[in-house]
Amino acid sequence: MTGTDHEHSEIVVEAAVWLSGQKDPPQPIIPELRHRFQLTALEACEACAMAQRFRTYRVAHG
Repeated sequence: MTGTDHEHSEIVVEAAVWLSGQKDPPQPIIPELRHRFQLTALEACEACAMAQRFRTYRVAHG
């Protein structure tokens, strides 16, 4: 991984953590994540998927 890739990964995780903690996430979420965290469309989609995994884990291990 290059330094840039690592930085992107961290911001994607940060966005996913933020999103997974939102009781009523803003809609549409992809543009919101792109704006709020300066993500690409792909990164915003990755953050959404990661946030869902975080929520699932919390429910399963509550």
